[in-house]
Amino acid sequence: MPKFVIERDIPGAGAMSPADLKSISQKSCGVLSSLGPSVQWLQSYVTADKIYCVYHAADEALVRRHAELGGFPANKISRVTTMIDPATAE
Repeated sequence: MPKFVIERDIPGAGAMSPADLKSISQKSCGVLSSLGPSVQWLQSYVTADKIYCVYHAADEALVRRHAELGGFPANKISRVTTMIDPATAE
């Protein structure tokens, strides 16, 4: 399944409490459950004013649908074409 990185502009994201993050995560998981196995949330990175999420999805439309149903912004969705890491240099 293709992998996508979603950039979400959320002012103050880095100052969210653990309870806020739990609530957002629960909402996301509920929406994902309703969409079925063709879209999966892998992980997210929270910065000061953005959250970067990594998803597996059959297509970009499913990622957008998740954002719409969950009320989350999806300011930029990029399909991952390949991954590199320190082992790539070997």
